[in-house]
Amino acid sequence: MAYWLVKSEPSTWSWDDQVKRGDKGEPWTGVRNHTAKLNLMKMKTGDRAFFYHSVDEKRIVGIAEIVREHYPDPTAQPGDPWVVVDLAAVAPLPTPVTLAAIKAEKSLAEMALLKQSRLSVQPVTAAEWKVICKMGGVKG
Repeated sequence: MAYWLVKSEPSTWSWDDQVKRGDKGEPWTGVRNHTAKLNLMKMKTGDRAFFYHSVDEKRIVGIAEIVREHYPDPTAQPGDPWVVVDLAAVAPLPTPVTLAAIKAEKSLAEMALLKQSRLSVQPVTAAEWKVICKMGGVKG
């Protein structure tokens, strides 16, 4: 299993919106960055992703699961190379983990969220996943 982080502006698509989609999930549309697209293409069914509220909140608020691997983005122009995966909400973080808390945690200094802060879809290492889950109050 691989781990990821996906960002969304809560005014555009929030964790609550994601939860409302249920187990079927929702296509993660609108990604228009080639590095982020390549990350979407690496995602496999069953991989987990942190759901990050960007802009004003700047915090990880939940955990989602990839429920369908990449396919053409239905919001893209015909012939454009953009793809989506379908994400389903798994669980909220009992305690959201803020960007400030991530920056303060020395073991997360190399995290893509800090090194490639504008990237909307990014990898998370297993060690980073474990630390953030602990910070967020996720048991087991």
